[in-house]
Amino acid sequence: MLIDLSHRIEDGMVTYKGLPAPHICDFWDRESSAANYDDGSTFQIGRIDMVANTGTYLDTPFHRYAEGDDLAAVGLDRLAGLDGLCVRAEGMEAGPELFESLDVAGKAVLVHTGWDTHWRTDSYFADHPFLAEAAARLLAERGAALVGIDSYNIDDTRTRRRPIHTILLGAGTLICEHMTNLAALPASGFRFTAAPPRVAGMGTFPVRAFAEIG
Repeated sequence: MLIDLSHRIEDGMVTYKGLPAPHICDFWDRESSAANYDDGSTFQIGRIDMVANTGTYLDTPFHRYAEGDDLAAVGLDRLAGLDGLCVRAEGMEAGPELFESLDVAGKAVLVHTGWDTHWRTDSYFADHPFLAEAAARLLAERGAALVGIDSYNIDDTRTRRRPIHTILLGAGTLICEHMTNLAALPASGFRFTAAPPRVAGMGTFPVRAFAEIG
């Protein structure tokens, strides 16, 4: 069974407050394309103008560190078919106690906060759940391959610091933000994939994140 963990990307949708929404349109529409063919064929070629941090997206080390791996440098073994863990978190701060008893090495650790219920509302942008700095250190030190969260940011955006991105990406641990539907996952026993296009010189990009159970 496959479970989609990604938000749908739509024209005019704001993912991160202060960043522009995507503009989705036809580059080549069906009506005008008919003139190019003699058999009645028509085609659509779409165009999307957007910033990389749109929808459910992956952060690679290059997002934080100029010398870090970009989208093109991250191998599929770090993105696809990862053993997954889903951890339920209550309150604003997901602390280290949630992860202390878990074997996270090489795994995708997904933090379910339920904040995705506020997606595309003003409530989504403020006072959101985040990962505690001590939890990030524990996950990085124990070799988590990826950490995901169904919230506005894995860091606490009430401050001008970003220690979680610094710690995780500095250790080569990938980050997946703005996830959804984590409530549908078991605590373990699933495989996780979040693979972006292989773009050189970029550190973030939307993904079709999903879990495979069974």
